[in-house]
Amino acid sequence: MQLRYMKSIQPVQDGAAKITAIAWSNNNMKLAVCTADRVILLFDDTGEKRDKFSTKPIDAKFGKRSYVVKGLVFSPDSTKLAVAQTDNIVFVYKIGEEFGEKKVICNKFIQTSAVTAICWPAAGPIILGCADGKVRAAHCKTNKAQTLYSADSYVCSLVSNNNGTGFLSGHADGSVVRWYVAEDQMAKQQGKVVVHSIPPYAMAWTSQHICIAGPDKKVVFYTHDGLLAQQFDYFRDTGEKEFTTMCCSPSGQALCVGSYDRLRLYSWSPRKNLWEENKAKEFQYLYSITALAWKKDGSRIAAGSLCGGVELFESVLKRSVWKNKFELTYVGPSQVLVKPLTPGARGVILKSLYGYEIEDVKIMGGEGYLVARTPETMLLGDLQKNLLSEIPWANSGGNEKYYFENDNVCMIFNAGELSLVEYGKNEILGSVRTEFMNPHLISVRINERKQRNVEESKRLAYLLDLKTIALEDLVFGYSLGQISHDSKIDWIELNETGKKILFRDKRSRLNLMDVDSMQKTSILNYCTYVQWIPNSDVIVAQSRDNMCVWYNIDAPERVTMMPIKGDVVDVVREEGKTEVIVQEGQHQFSYELDEGLIEFGTAIDDGDFNRAITFLESLEMTAETEAMWRTLAKLSLENKQLQIAERCYAALGDVSKAKYLRETLNIGEVAAETYGGDGMETPEVWARLYILDKQFKAAEGIYLEQNQIESAINMYKSLHMWDDALTLAEAKAHPQLEHLRNEYTRWLMDTNQEEKAGQMREEEGDYMEALNLYLKAGMPSRASRLIQNHDHLMNNDEIVSLVNSSLLKGEFYEQAGELYERTGQQDQALDCYRKGQVFARAVELARHYYPTEVVSLEEEWGDHLVSNKQLDAAINHYIEAGRTVKALDAAINARQWKKAVQIIQVVDESSGELNKYYFKLGQHYASLREYKMAEKFYLSGNFKKHAIEMYNAAGKWEQAHQLASKHLETGEVSKMYVGQAQELEEQGRFKEAEKLYISVNEPDLAISMYKKQRQYDNMMRLVQNYHPDLVTSTHTHLAQELESEGNHKSAEIHFIEAGDWKSAVHMYRAVDLWEDAYRVAQNHGGPHASKQVAFLWAKNLGGESAVKLLNKFGILEQGIDYACESYQFEFAFELAKIAMKEKIDDIHYKYAMALEDEGKYKDAETQFIKAKKPKEAVLMYVHNQDWDSAQRVAEEHDPDSVSDVLVGQAKVAFESKDYAKFESLLLRAQRPELAVKQYRDNGLWPEALRICKEYLPGKLNALQDEYERSTMSYGTGSSDGFLGQGRKWEESGEYQRAVECYLKIDTSTTKDLGILSAAWTKAAELAIKFLESDKAEEVANVVGPRLIDIGKHNTAAQLYLGVEMVREAIDAFISGEEWAKAKKVAKELEPRLEGYVDEKYKHFLKNEGKADILANVDLISALDMYVEQGNWNKAINTASNHGPEVLHKYVAMYATQMIKNGQPENALDLYKEYGTPAYPANYNIYKRIGIDLFSSQNMGSGNPYQIFASLRDMYFGLIENLSDGGPEAQALEQFTLLLLISHYYALRAATEPHKQLEEISAKITVSLLRHSDIIPADKAFFEAGTACKNIGWENMAFVFLNRYLDLYEAIEERSLDLLDNTDFVETDIPFEIPLPDTPYLSEAKHEEIKEWVLAVSMDQKVEQTLPIDSRMTYEASLVASGSGTRSQPCIVTGYPVLGNRIEFARGMLANKEDWNKLIMAAKMVSDANIQDVLKFVSNWCGLGGNTPSYSFH
Repeated sequence: MQLRYMKSIQPVQDGAAKITAIAWSNNNMKLAVCTADRVILLFDDTGEKRDKFSTKPIDAKFGKRSYVVKGLVFSPDSTKLAVAQTDNIVFVYKIGEEFGEKKVICNKFIQTSAVTAICWPAAGPIILGCADGKVRAAHCKTNKAQTLYSADSYVCSLVSNNNGTGFLSGHADGSVVRWYVAEDQMAKQQGKVVVHSIPPYAMAWTSQHICIAGPDKKVVFYTHDGLLAQQFDYFRDTGEKEFTTMCCSPSGQALCVGSYDRLRLYSWSPRKNLWEENKAKEFQYLYSITALAWKKDGSRIAAGSLCGGVELFESVLKRSVWKNKFELTYVGPSQVLVKPLTPGARGVILKSLYGYEIEDVKIMGGEGYLVARTPETMLLGDLQKNLLSEIPWANSGGNEKYYFENDNVCMIFNAGELSLVEYGKNEILGSVRTEFMNPHLISVRINERKQRNVEESKRLAYLLDLKTIALEDLVFGYSLGQISHDSKIDWIELNETGKKILFRDKRSRLNLMDVDSMQKTSILNYCTYVQWIPNSDVIVAQSRDNMCVWYNIDAPERVTMMPIKGDVVDVVREEGKTEVIVQEGQHQFSYELDEGLIEFGTAIDDGDFNRAITFLESLEMTAETEAMWRTLAKLSLENKQLQIAERCYAALGDVSKAKYLRETLNIGEVAAETYGGDGMETPEVWARLYILDKQFKAAEGIYLEQNQIESAINMYKSLHMWDDALTLAEAKAHPQLEHLRNEYTRWLMDTNQEEKAGQMREEEGDYMEALNLYLKAGMPSRASRLIQNHDHLMNNDEIVSLVNSSLLKGEFYEQAGELYERTGQQDQALDCYRKGQVFARAVELARHYYPTEVVSLEEEWGDHLVSNKQLDAAINHYIEAGRTVKALDAAINARQWKKAVQIIQVVDESSGELNKYYFKLGQHYASLREYKMAEKFYLSGNFKKHAIEMYNAAGKWEQAHQLASKHLETGEVSKMYVGQAQELEEQGRFKEAEKLYISVNEPDLAISMYKKQRQYDNMMRLVQNYHPDLVTSTHTHLAQELESEGNHKSAEIHFIEAGDWKSAVHMYRAVDLWEDAYRVAQNHGGPHASKQVAFLWAKNLGGESAVKLLNKFGILEQGIDYACESYQFEFAFELAKIAMKEKIDDIHYKYAMALEDEGKYKDAETQFIKAKKPKEAVLMYVHNQDWDSAQRVAEEHDPDSVSDVLVGQAKVAFESKDYAKFESLLLRAQRPELAVKQYRDNGLWPEALRICKEYLPGKLNALQDEYERSTMSYGTGSSDGFLGQGRKWEESGEYQRAVECYLKIDTSTTKDLGILSAAWTKAAELAIKFLESDKAEEVANVVGPRLIDIGKHNTAAQLYLGVEMVREAIDAFISGEEWAKAKKVAKELEPRLEGYVDEKYKHFLKNEGKADILANVDLISALDMYVEQGNWNKAINTASNHGPEVLHKYVAMYATQMIKNGQPENALDLYKEYGTPAYPANYNIYKRIGIDLFSSQNMGSGNPYQIFASLRDMYFGLIENLSDGGPEAQALEQFTLLLLISHYYALRAATEPHKQLEEISAKITVSLLRHSDIIPADKAFFEAGTACKNIGWENMAFVFLNRYLDLYEAIEERSLDLLDNTDFVETDIPFEIPLPDTPYLSEAKHEEIKEWVLAVSMDQKVEQTLPIDSRMTYEASLVASGSGTRSQPCIVTGYPVLGNRIEFARGMLANKEDWNKLIMAAKMVSDANIQDVLKFVSNWCGLGGNTPSYSFH
């Protein structure tokens, strides 16, 4: 903070004239200053002296010099001024609010000692400090003073805190005492706080500390607990003297201390949490500061001095102006003055109560409200009412939205939360969550009208969601309830008392809700305006052309309506009348409302019933006044004003109530006369009022409290409430109870209430009497219920018949049916139910006893419901009855469209009867805009045109067009749409017409339409879409048309769109619209174009006008330049002569340049000389090689240019290679350095060196160095140059440089390989011959790779050999594929590298794929190459020539490849061709071939027998090899088993084609089951089952195929756990088998097997058992059940050999019967396969003595 000196408001005196006291008023309007003469001067806030008055001594006899004024202080309201005097008195002067008012002493407070200090806290009395140490409080109202405490030490200072709730007193002994005079939430402990080292003459109570200063030149800060917090010590400052006084800023965050010629300023830093000293303000000759006062708004400080001067200072942190309307003055971190700039307007003081720094201030809400932020709080203020609030508010990113529509509260919306702040209150009134922040959707009422018995009323209504209003009581913070509505709400408003709420929904329905009872009433439809009339509960609303007024809101049905023509815009209530403002066209009219009716409501709200009744008596009886009488009656009764209530009921004509109230009043008067007091408070009156209010129990309670049981019973009897009377009598055991009952019965009979009497008899147990009474009363249904509840009555047929007759007579068919049903007469019950149309019970009964009647009953039920318009309910009954058409009709009539759709989809009707329903459904869905559904139904009912018309009406032209194209002829479609489009065009509906034109592919018609209508934008849009190639030409054409019409602006637009802005410029130029031409050029042509147009414009104007124009655009100089550029030199000279004479030389120069370009050299020379540039003329002639003219001009006008002429001539001579003339000319010009440079730049180094040596010897060394560098770095010269240079170096013996020169030749200098080779070879030869060996090797390393790159491998190799680089020479030969030379060099010069050459050769052959050659070098690598190439035959044929091991290695590899590719047959053929050696490495291949063939589903195109015979022979050959080469027991056993299986497969393949051998074939298939751990199990069982089925073994077939099905499921489940092995127990068929990855059969084939098994399982003849032989064992099992004996298998069938057998030489057996069958078949059929089988058996088994008697063919 800084102090800025403003002015001196009281001049300094020549001598001592101490200013004893200064005070600012609390309203910041007045400044009081007491001079040494004891005169009080009053100044305004600007420092102008406005008034003065003299003070008085305690007694006039003592004179004016008998006292000193020790203090001045203003009252909190700024109308009084207290003056403390040392003559033991305090005067309080009433000075008024304005200057110039009469000054009157209104209080005197006489003390016992001198008053030494004074302060006046805002919240308390005047505080006085006396010389005797007492601190007293003086009360102005009582004019009395009291002692608060005494410190027994002189009071030297008094200061109050900023809140005005407490004060500090400083005493001469250094003690400081704290005292409070009002409640303070931040209050500290009272009493002595601290004892300072010196008397605290200067003291202040800041927001954070207590500050004390004095003669010790220290400023000390104590905490509120008296601890030292901080101090500033100026003891060592020789220029500082004692501190005399101090004052604190109103915010408590700044402090000003006065001393000699100086003011020191301290400010509190909240961030650093300490006091900081600001720059001191020093004054010469001011002397000691004796009084200080800080203005209450913090903006100014007044300082009084020892010599009587008063200075005014401004204390401001910063100042800003908001929108030139408000000045924001920051007088402290937490205080801002907000002042309007309007003259005479008053501002507000914005201050943080918590001392937080104010960061941002905004004026909002139509400049009537302000919002400010601190780090922890938010400040809000109403500038008109000067009400400020500070609320805690966390920093939320500044996303708050503020609404100031309500006069009493600010609504803050942030992150979905609404917060309400009441102006003037420092807390949030309430917060709610809502997403609907619109002032029309939130209503707040804050104490807007005084209510009876209500101190505070603060209520809020807001939207929870679009259909729910929430109501909150903001005083107590609870929810008043929620209002749910069936439609979205768009406006809500509470009345001023908050007890009623109006809301309007999106359908314009106006609703009224009573908040207390939560009763909702809809009061108006089509509401467009609604408003509560201010200060009343009257509503004004508008519905269409009617204005509606509700004068009594408690009777919403009573509404006054007035027809109006316009729209209601406002309601104004002022000057005793209420007017509704209506806007009718351009005029406003006012309609006056009945102020009397409005006033009635106000009187009611104020509780002034007498005024209300007086008002009503003056009105005629109408519907509105009647409602008012009723309201007044109700309220007066509630307030027990019975006379007024009686008058109201009398006015309403309610005689009974008026009479009743009169009787009650009389009773009250009698009671008052008898007992005294208020007669209305007697129990009898209370009871009667409760009776009137129908609170009978309350009245009964009052009677019982008074022990008046008879009165209570009589009350009930008089009201005919006999049940309550009897209940009370029973409860009180009344002696006349029975008499009361009989009286009640008589009364019932007298009043023909037989039913009630019967009920009493029934309760008493007299059922017959009750029955007779019920029948007499015509209540047979009650009688029916009675007898049904009692069995003894039900058993009496006569009674039942009597009741039934009564029921039928009264047409109580349901009860009669029920009774018939109870007595077992179902047919009569059903008939009664039908007559009574009680179909639910009829259907239920029919379901049990007459099922055939149910359908007809359902249809009747449906018809009945339809007749009663209960169509929804009828639908299901029609469906139950199977009458779908009726159901459909009911559904459509009931508007149950979804059901109708479901029903129509199942109706089987082709006669066209459904078409009308299709049409209705189509219409319905079209109305819902569900056009797809509507289209579907229209088309189903053959209403195609309706569907098309529907789409047309909906503007969906594309869908309509698609439908029309599909169902109508093309011509018809086009004609229809073009016709429709033309109609729309005539109606002005161009957009829709366009859509139709486009839908029939006629965009040109649409374009023509828009052109005709001059809607060029739409026209161009269509051209853009449908003729993009014509867009530019169309724009141009339109522009030209518009230009011809004179519509230049529109033409310009189209020229621009066509990209032809120049035409637009030309158009404007043609009609002298230069400004538009300039604008277009500037906007679209850029700066250059705009300048051109401006130039042409200026040229058109000419003279002074042209200059002014160009100056206007700031382009005069550029215009002159452009005139020169466009060769308009006369115009340029004209402009320059008028306005820019300094440009004339420049124009001459440009003119000369132009003439030079035209070849007019003589004229150009003249202009150059006028332009004072003769050198340019010389250069012109030099350029044109007119040396004589150049020489002439140079000699005449520019002697310095003579040398330039010679240089120019020299250049020409050089270019013509006349070097001698070149040199002589330059030497004449004394420019030898140019000759050197020219030679050097052109590579003529010898000439350059010569000239330099002769004429510039000093530069010779530098030139030679440059020459060396250039030759070293020369990389882009020609090869010839390098060769020539190299030869020169060579001739001069500079071989190193010659080599470097030759090496600079590369592919970038020449593409001639001969030159490259020759140069590089030459470099190498020179290096080898003349350079050292290491240099020669370096050259070889450079040249060798280069030669190899260009294909000169031999040359490179010879080079390497020349420098003994053998390895590199060999590599060169290898890279050139000179293998023999490489081998030779390695052999002769470096034998160690022979292997290296061989490896490279092999690698080369491999990479080149030359396997044939590689075979001679590396057989295995060659074979591997064949394999990689897939050339297996070549690999195997080559391997076959190099021994069996190599051969079978590659045979095995090939076989493995074939097996992987799913070709086991091919692998088998391979081994068939090359044999099966007994190599253990091949065993897995042999096994895999067999297993794959056993698993094969088909044999491809091959012969199954041939395949299995080859497999058999392969295994046989393998076993023979194993036997020959020393058997391996395990392998031999495995391959013997595979041989046996393959033998069986081959034998089965041979026997299958022959009918006589089908049994052998079947047995082989069955016996193979024992090998299902090798053969896929599902395949084995399928083949076995199928074979058995084919020959009629159905039991076995069933078992095997059933097992197959189980295995199929196991394969799918991938588990054997669920397999049932019961059928195969004690057989040799394995249980533990590997599951195949996929099933053997296809899905279709599998289903066939499944169906067969299912069919057979139903056949009782087939048993699920396997056949048993003599061993009591399954006949195909080799292992006997029980004994475990293993039999040998038959080599023909695989069955066990048990009886007659055939033994073979090698120990194998066959069943004799099966062997003979096979032998016999071999004789009877001519089959080579069977012959082959016998041949194999002979080789394998050795036939022994069983050799057949025929030879094998």
